[in-house]
Amino acid sequence: MAAPAQAAVKVSFQSFNGSLFGRFPHTFVVFEGTLDSTGKKIHENYGFSAANIGPNVLAGPVKHMMYVEKEKYIRKTNRHFTITVSDATYFRMKKEVAAWRDAPGKYYDLDTRNCIHFVGAIAAIGGVKVDYPQKLLRKPRAWLNHIVDMNPQLHGKKF
Repeated sequence: MAAPAQAAVKVSFQSFNGSLFGRFPHTFVVFEGTLDSTGKKIHENYGFSAANIGPNVLAGPVKHMMYVEKEKYIRKTNRHFTITVSDATYFRMKKEVAAWRDAPGKYYDLDTRNCIHFVGAIAAIGGVKVDYPQKLLRKPRAWLNHIVDMNPQLHGKKF
């Protein structure tokens, strides 16, 4: 008799290098899989960003948004590592997404609350060791490479 397939949600930590067409380097998370408790399929992604990119971002806190990547762009980004999480951890991560998305006022700050800090908060909920070296706060790809180095058990990939 075959055992039922085990459901699981995988969380991937990805970076985008930036482009000549106005997209800045960025990091975000992708949730994919199936919830154990309900069988619901999960296919979502989230990245924290300034609502409007411009010189005002350099001056301090600005309005924020939760950016969702289009599927065709996700395939062109760097997948550094993936972890598998329980339903309970997935729901804690989703609560964190909502807290960042729904924070009142101007919540995005290039040096203290950017996409790196958001992805780090999600990673920490998943048990990943995280820190934020000052020299990497504006370098999402290099920061995720640093996290890969800090967590050899993840068998991550550096780009």
